[in-house]
Amino acid sequence: MYSYLMTITNAKVRTAAIIGGGVAGPVTAMALRRAGIEATVFEAYAHGAEGVGSFLTVAVNGQRALRELDLLDLVQQHGFDCPRFEFVSGKGKPLGGFPAAPESLKDGLTSRTLRRTDLYTALRDEALHRGVPVEYGKRLVNAERTRDGVTAVFADGSRFTADILVGADGLLSRTRELIDPAAPKPRYVPLLNTGGFTRASVPGDPGTMVMYFGRDAFFCHMLDPQGVVWWFANIPQVRELTPAELAAITPEQWRKRLVDTFAVDETPAQAIVEATEQIAQPWNTYDFPSVPNWHNDRMVLVGDAAHAASPTSGQGASLAVEDALVLAKSLRDEPNATAAFSAYVGQRRDRVERIVAQAKKLSSDKMPGPIGRIIRDIALPIVFAKRAKSGGDDWVLTHEIRWAA
Repeated sequence: MYSYLMTITNAKVRTAAIIGGGVAGPVTAMALRRAGIEATVFEAYAHGAEGVGSFLTVAVNGQRALRELDLLDLVQQHGFDCPRFEFVSGKGKPLGGFPAAPESLKDGLTSRTLRRTDLYTALRDEALHRGVPVEYGKRLVNAERTRDGVTAVFADGSRFTADILVGADGLLSRTRELIDPAAPKPRYVPLLNTGGFTRASVPGDPGTMVMYFGRDAFFCHMLDPQGVVWWFANIPQVRELTPAELAAITPEQWRKRLVDTFAVDETPAQAIVEATEQIAQPWNTYDFPSVPNWHNDRMVLVGDAAHAASPTSGQGASLAVEDALVLAKSLRDEPNATAAFSAYVGQRRDRVERIVAQAKKLSSDKMPGPIGRIIRDIALPIVFAKRAKSGGDDWVLTHEIRWAA
């Protein structure tokens, strides 16, 4: 357990241990370095995440946060722009669409899709280039309060002492448990995720995300500049499967389930699945409605460790980058760690929990049942038309954090 001593200093934070070497960890380390804090990243696995995962989207708000850290050009070397979303029913009826970036934004940015491994590798390599140490095989098991800092204790017996500890260790965060042993567990969203890459004939302009509300599942595809189709699917799964059960699904079984699921729809989904040589092994969907305690006096959470929205939001990576920027600014401006953490949470909680709630609703709308499907397909064109007039979710995308502010 995390043990406390009564002495708490107001000394400026100068060092940080960051737990987690995925996307959030390296970005947070680089942001803290900009604030004058020497950060070291500790990754539980014995190696990096090269080649791991499918792909993700970095929304315009996440890109602007990256730009504040001089990381945007680096990220834009990978993937491709996805400037528009189009929605189609399972019967092939167009339901409407909208641009990926509000027209009010004049900076030329739009949604960008890239392979998760490319994003991770680019950020990790840049962190190393900027002098951030990254250590592998360091699984956090405990944290001990020192007179004016915290000591991370790892499974291999090693220890590391810093002024603060930042948990960027994702959904199954050990840091979150140490901050609050009663912290909630991730909430299962009854969908399985999968995806792949292939070459096939698909409707829509290059870069357009075309999304299908099928009878029994949700499907999305986009065409990259090289003519490769990137796709993902959300498949209903009422009972949460264990890691062992997920791993036991053979590629042949999974392919058959996908083909059979999309066979009832008048969409390209079945043909795209059949043309895909290697389909991603399915994984569960989770989110967090709310995490009561994001910090104590020496430890704090960022990214999915504090707030995981379902992938429907398209905001996972972007919110993590925003967190890193706001946390670093808070520590730059407030010498007391506890006060800085409180300021950080005060700026972040309402926004991220609203996005989590919205993403949960969107996930539910994907699988509404027979009557709900009819209502949804009638209502969506009206919803999109109103969205175009009102600005819809522009509050998510126009959010901006200035380092110099």
